[in-house]
Amino acid sequence: MIGRTLLLTLAILLPLSSEAAQADHIKASNAWIRLLPANLPAGGYVTLQNQGSSAATLVSVHSTAYASAMLHQSSASEAGGSTMRMLDRLAIPAQGQVALAPAGYHLMLEQATHPLTPGDKIDITLDFSDGSHLPVQFTVRPANASE
Repeated sequence: MIGRTLLLTLAILLPLSSEAAQADHIKASNAWIRLLPANLPAGGYVTLQNQGSSAATLVSVHSTAYASAMLHQSSASEAGGSTMRMLDRLAIPAQGQVALAPAGYHLMLEQATHPLTPGDKIDITLDFSDGSHLPVQFTVRPANASE
């Protein structure tokens, strides 16, 4: 009877613990947000280092500070301008890193839920395909910030 109760308890608790798994194999650094005027979308930038033995895949982001948070990529066009597209995933190689930086991969943050000012700290959670999550604190910087 005790063994059966223990198995039932484990069956209930194990799925809960895997849903809340921390992405310990991913380290974030240099996290910041470029705040633009007039409620324009903001860009979020961070360097992600994968210390794991297999690739990690970033599949979504979310924050209570923004109504919408998406993964985007900007790139130069042949006409001399730039283009931007939404991504549904971003791979981070094993023992490698990916930089989300101006003019490249970035977070597109839209509709701030409250007024933000340079110096504010914003929590954004990064979600990975293995079900793990990485909460990252981003620093809000002014529109003319480059890094």
